[in-house]
Amino acid sequence: MRTMFKKIVSLMLVLFALAGCDALSPVPTYSGFSVEGFNYMPFNLTRFVIRDQYGNTASGGGDLPPGSGEGSLSCCYKLKGTDFTVDWEIYDQDKFMENPYAPIKKIKKNSSIKLPPTKISGGAGEVVLAVHFYPDDHVEFEFRTDLSGTRIEYDEVWDWLRKTHKQLIDPKNEDDSIIFRRVAKLAAQGWLKYGFTNTEDLQQYCYFFLLNPKFDQHPDIRRILLETQGKPGRFASAMRKLPDATVRDVKNDRFDRLATEGQHG
Repeated sequence: MRTMFKKIVSLMLVLFALAGCDALSPVPTYSGFSVEGFNYMPFNLTRFVIRDQYGNTASGGGDLPPGSGEGSLSCCYKLKGTDFTVDWEIYDQDKFMENPYAPIKKIKKNSSIKLPPTKISGGAGEVVLAVHFYPDDHVEFEFRTDLSGTRIEYDEVWDWLRKTHKQLIDPKNEDDSIIFRRVAKLAAQGWLKYGFTNTEDLQQYCYFFLLNPKFDQHPDIRRILLETQGKPGRFASAMRKLPDATVRDVKNDRFDRLATEGQHG
């Protein structure tokens, strides 16, 4: 019995030694996870590196166009703590195509992230740290156990515009990749200005912006924006119900007279 007890104690000591200090540390530790970057910026994301305060790093990216990243993993990493920094590089594909034989002009970015202690489940390689890059250069972390999770569907916005409003978005019949980047830049502005992530909201934002970049100064549309704030899908629903006369006013830039009438009415 005593021999068996010694063996059990010895085994426990070995397990603690293998686990290291992390097993006893109050600092949250995340091990064996994969990294997946989601690029909502209107530029290509070449690479990103996550650093904790203990010298650990995790990285991902490669050359992610706007709206991409879902399903692209790098594995396997360990991070500790609640405070992290992210460094990444972006470049404008349209600028690069102006002189494709010149060196790519990359822009360095960085952000600090505070992640509360998070309970995760799943074995090594099953947990994914989703890293969401937004147009305003802020970054969010999210632990997942699947490869999905994109929050802004630029490709769906592009597909709708090219099928329903081709003359607005592509009057010169340019390459699809050029039009896609054009849509991504428009949709990114919709997020920056109004926080739109819903696909239909972004579709309507882009459509009306193409009709008139000042469309949101129209009194009726200002009211819609105010009433639907923070309600995904409601902006799109209201914009689709606008009278034809209002849409014509937007297209013909008849805002000044309408605003004056509203002030004196």
